[in-house]
Amino acid sequence: MGNTWVSRAETGADLPAIRDINLTAFPTPAEADLVDALRADPAAWIEGLSLVSVDEADRPVGHALLTRCHIGTTPALALAPCAVRPERQRTGAGTAAIHAALAAARARGERHVIVLGHPAYYPRFGFTRAADHGIGLTIDVPDDALLALGLQPGHPLPGGTVHYAAAFGI
Repeated sequence: MGNTWVSRAETGADLPAIRDINLTAFPTPAEADLVDALRADPAAWIEGLSLVSVDEADRPVGHALLTRCHIGTTPALALAPCAVRPERQRTGAGTAAIHAALAAARARGERHVIVLGHPAYYPRFGFTRAADHGIGLTIDVPDDALLALGLQPGHPLPGGTVHYAAAFGI
């Protein structure tokens, strides 16, 4: 398939594959369990914002999830987790799933996204240091690992503390 991936919203039939992606991409089941917990939380889960990249047979190989969080009192989205089956990593499957998730969020009128992740990876999607916008966490993380993205022109990122869904434990 090279670097051309098709991404789409998850379906019920994809749930075992999504769990398997997260189990194989990470050293512990914590991320797979997090996805399950977020899916069960009606305050966090937003239908249509769990996206998969699929192979030629429409089997999910990459996954990106956006769930509800808040920056201060302003609704926002948390991008996490993002995962790709190990044998498909570095092929663009993760990038495709993230682009699709962000596009779906824009289409829904969502305005802000937060990610706690690798500072060299997420700027390619437009993320910048959250601290530059007055955004922080209640826990200590490297300053450049918390990143933020505005999705809608005319709606700048708000300052404040990020409040994640309970499943994140933050």
